[in-house]
Amino acid sequence: MNSIEYILEFDKVKEKWMEFTYTEWAKEEIGNTVPIMEESKLLARQRDTSEARILLEKGGTPPLVSLEGMMELIDIAEKGGCLMGQQLEQIEIILVAVKRLKDYLNRCKQFEVSLAYYGENLEELEDVKEMIHLQIRNGAVDSNASKLLKSLRADIEKAERKMREKAELVMKSHKECMSDSFSTMRNGHICIPVKKEYKFKISGSVIDKSSTGNTLFIEPASVAKYYEELQLLKIDEENEERRILYSLTAMVADAAEGMKGNAKVIEKLDFIFSKGKLSMEFDGVEPKINVDRRIVLKDGRHPLMDKSICVPLQFEIGDRIQGIVITGPNTGGKTVAIKTVALNCMMAQCGLHVACREAEICMNSNFLCDIGDGQNISENLSTFSAHITNVLDILKKVNKDSLVIMDELGSGTDPTEGMGIAIAILQELKKSGALFLVTTHYPEVKQYAEQEEGILNARMTFDKESLRPLYQLVLGEAGESCAFYIAQKLGMPATMLECAIQAAYGQERAKGYNFQNASKEIKKETTLTVKKKKIPKKSLEQAMKYQRGDSVMVYPDKKIGIVCETVNEKGVLRVQLQGKKIWINHKRVKLLVAAEELYPEDYDFSIIFDSVENRKLRHKMERKYVEGEEIVEL
Repeated sequence: MNSIEYILEFDKVKEKWMEFTYTEWAKEEIGNTVPIMEESKLLARQRDTSEARILLEKGGTPPLVSLEGMMELIDIAEKGGCLMGQQLEQIEIILVAVKRLKDYLNRCKQFEVSLAYYGENLEELEDVKEMIHLQIRNGAVDSNASKLLKSLRADIEKAERKMREKAELVMKSHKECMSDSFSTMRNGHICIPVKKEYKFKISGSVIDKSSTGNTLFIEPASVAKYYEELQLLKIDEENEERRILYSLTAMVADAAEGMKGNAKVIEKLDFIFSKGKLSMEFDGVEPKINVDRRIVLKDGRHPLMDKSICVPLQFEIGDRIQGIVITGPNTGGKTVAIKTVALNCMMAQCGLHVACREAEICMNSNFLCDIGDGQNISENLSTFSAHITNVLDILKKVNKDSLVIMDELGSGTDPTEGMGIAIAILQELKKSGALFLVTTHYPEVKQYAEQEEGILNARMTFDKESLRPLYQLVLGEAGESCAFYIAQKLGMPATMLECAIQAAYGQERAKGYNFQNASKEIKKETTLTVKKKKIPKKSLEQAMKYQRGDSVMVYPDKKIGIVCETVNEKGVLRVQLQGKKIWINHKRVKLLVAAEELYPEDYDFSIIFDSVENRKLRHKMERKYVEGEEIVEL
């Protein structure tokens, strides 16, 4: 899919357009539709669209058909194949539609439009249609297709009736042998249901038996002599049917060129009338086409927006105005405005009517767009990088016949540098001679547009009383971003707004804003908080009872140790076990003997908990500095 079509949503217009077609060719033609570069060809396409709408409004919807599978059927006929009854009926339906379409176009000649004369190129092929109609019924060859076929089918019916009569006579004369009172058809034979034990009482051939084996289906000998006669009659019937089908197929083959010509006319009309239907759907008008680089939209609308809520756009560019810089609030409709202009121009150049009350559109050599952030994670492009990449690509392709639209010009980077880049881009676009529409929030760009000849400011209106965007474009005036008003509407407190204005424009400018209705502070919502694990007070009090030197039992191993460090704030204490010291939760130890019962009051516990080397080194360090030595805690 063309990326410009996707950006401007022309792909969605095409999807809507395809809904009004019947033929696959017309759908493919829509999919391949691109802006037309020849003025005469474009004017002809616009005339087709206008005439189609006139005929739709005055003459009603034309009787078009899908033509699905028609070319394959013609191909079979031309190669000497045989078309079946249902296939011939399909050909008849198309020929009937051709006649109805020709009648429709003949009636529409009264409206004096050239499109109605397409009917002159349609061949009714009345003889083919009538012959199929006479000889084919409900997908099969009709009995009246030939005298021989009618006679054969009568003989077949007579033979089948005789066979049933003979079968019924046998059943009546051997009632006690029958398991049912009706004859039945088995493997093409008329059979009677005979009880297994009476098999040899009935003269005939066993054709089938029931699932239980208790009933045998026997073709009586009196019936069998008619079976061969019936089969011969059916062979003759089949041969006659095939002869008729081949004869009709040959007629289709002879009319193949005319049918192919009809198909081309129907496909082309399907495409043209779909444009007229789309025009009615969008309530469109035929635009005036010019090559003077002038675009005028009166009451322009985005065709995919609901007409009842869409605010009409008044737009004009050209005649010494080469570029327009649109400013205004976020969500104010700036992007929709520039897309509306570009999309209607693209539709017009594809031969479609535009969603306006009145429009004048210039032909453009290409449509160049930079809309959306374009961020590409896989290519490691930031928003700004993506914008600049698009802009440079646009500047490579732009010429005096281009139409360029750019959204949020210079955004995504430092405001001062972004502003400078925006102005540089505008200057380059002006040098190219192209028509361009850009949106921006930079006040310096507004000033540049005001001072630069050939560039015009425009703004999207905003109601400061209701704090709602009005979605109206006003040419010749620069607008405000209204960020502070929108922030106020969304609940930003007055203190924050005043701080923001002072930071942006200084204290004096802040006095010009009225934030009487602004909230005083941000209302805090209840949110989740991180909770630190706390040791229950009672549990902590119990843990504090352990003193250095206490003899304790360590669980679950039930080893005896001595407390060497008391409980910390996490409820963990250190215990000396045989050959090692461990940290352990106080809940996993149990006091055996308190230290006061084991040791004197001023007992030196380093004798127990320190190594001999550490004790000697500590004594040395208490007397003097020992360089390069370190006490290592175990």
